[in-house]
Amino acid sequence: MSTALLSTAEELHARVRHGRRAVVMTMGALHEGHATLIRTAREIAGPSGEVVVTVFVNPLQFGAGEDLDRYPRTLDADLKLAEQAGADAVFAPAVDEVYPGGEPQVRITAGPMGERLEGASRPGHFDGVLTVVGKMLHLTRPDVALFGQKDAQQLALIRRMVRDLNFGVEIVGVPTVREEDGLALSSRNRYLSPDERRTALALSRALFAGRDRHAAQEALRARAREVPATHARAEALSAIGESRAAADAHAVATAAPGGPAAVRAAARQALDEAAHFDPPLELDYLALVDPSDFSEIGDDFTGEAVLAVAARIGATRLIDNLPLLFGSLGGAA
Repeated sequence: MSTALLSTAEELHARVRHGRRAVVMTMGALHEGHATLIRTAREIAGPSGEVVVTVFVNPLQFGAGEDLDRYPRTLDADLKLAEQAGADAVFAPAVDEVYPGGEPQVRITAGPMGERLEGASRPGHFDGVLTVVGKMLHLTRPDVALFGQKDAQQLALIRRMVRDLNFGVEIVGVPTVREEDGLALSSRNRYLSPDERRTALALSRALFAGRDRHAAQEALRARAREVPATHARAEALSAIGESRAAADAHAVATAAPGGPAAVRAAARQALDEAAHFDPPLELDYLALVDPSDFSEIGDDFTGEAVLAVAARIGATRLIDNLPLLFGSLGGAA
C-alpha cells in the first residue's frame, strides 16, 4: 500500500470515499504512540474505509517562550511510519492552507475547563487546540477522530466541543503508550539528555505510586469487609491463626489515610524526591481530577478520576496521567 501525501483540502476532498473515514490528528514527529493511534484507526475504518493522518504544527497553541521554532519537523519519517501503520493518506497542509487569512480573529474558546491545569500553566493553549481541531474536522470531514489519552485534558475538551457545538463526528480515546521503563511516549522526549530522561521517569513513578497506594487501600478495605467484627468469627480466626492478619487489615483499612488524599500524598512523595535529582524535576502541578470538568475531587468522590502531572526537566516540559476508579470497584481504571 502506498500512502498519499496531500497538502491541500481540495486534494483530500477529491479522494473517492468508501466506508468510514478515520482521522488521526498530529503535529508530526511521529512515534509508536502515534502508530498505535493509526493502527486503531485502521481497525475502526476497516478494509473498505480510509485512514487519514494530519501533520500540522499549530502555531495557535504555542505561547510566548514555548518551543514552536524548535518543535521537530520530520515529514519524510512521519510519512514512512504512517504508511507502515496503515494510513491511506497524510494531510500535511501549510499554515496558510489552514489559516488562509492569517491568524483567525474568530476562535473556539475552551471555557472554564480550559483554564485549569494545562490551561492555567499555558494561557490560551486550549483555545488554540480547539480552534485547529475544529478546523481540521471541517477540512478532513471524518466519521471518527482518534486522540491519545496521554493528553487527557485535551481529549476531554475535544469531546466537550464536539458535543456542545454539534460536530457530527465520533471521538475515540486511545490509551497512553509507554516505554519499557514507564516513560510516556512523547515527541518532546527527544529533547531529553540521558540524565534528564532519568529524572523524567519520576513522572510515571509518581503516577504508579498513587495508583498502587489506591489499589493497596482498596485491597485492605476489601479484606476488612470479609472479616466481620464478631466474637464467634474472632474465635474461629484465632483457631486457624488468622486473627492477627484480620485485625491488622481492619486497623489499617480504617485508620490509615485513604482515598484521594492518600493517592496525592504517595504521588507527591516521588515528585518531591525528584526535585533533588541532578538535574532536578521542577513540578508544575499534580492533580487528581474529575475528567468531566478537570476540577479537583474531594475525599468522598466516587467514580472515574484522572491523576495528572506536569513538570519541567531542563528546558523540556512533560505531562502524564493515569485513570483511577474510586468507589466499590476502586483501583486502576
